[in-house]
Amino acid sequence: QVQLVESGGGLVQAGGSLRLSCAASGRTISYYYMGWFRQAPGKEREFVAAVTSSGYSRNYADSVKGRITISRDNAKNTVTLQMNSLKPEDTAVYYCAAGTVYGSSMERDYDYWGKGTQVTVSS
Repeated sequence: QVQLVESGGGLVQAGGSLRLSCAASGRTISYYYMGWFRQAPGKEREFVAAVTSSGYSRNYADSVKGRITISRDNAKNTVTLQMNSLKPEDTAVYYCAAGTVYGSSMERDYDYWGKGTQVTVSS
């Protein structure tokens, strides 16, 4: 079992930045493909970004490319989402997830999920 806990969310003005962290416990995440998803009010959860187990390859949703960077530190068992140039439409609960399907942006391919952290971007 892998337990994931997100942190770093908060309220920020449009154009600002936030850095989300995901701390894993119970098992090393070094073998997992790690992803971030988000769910805005009244909408379905959507893929944001993912990174391979080695950290060398990343995958981003078109809506966040160029503004968001995912990274991982396997030694510390953590995953980070650096978000810049935030927009009001980035407002959502952000979830960290661990899976074993390489390259997947699909929720069903992720086995472990955190409870999420709220990000609110004011205009």
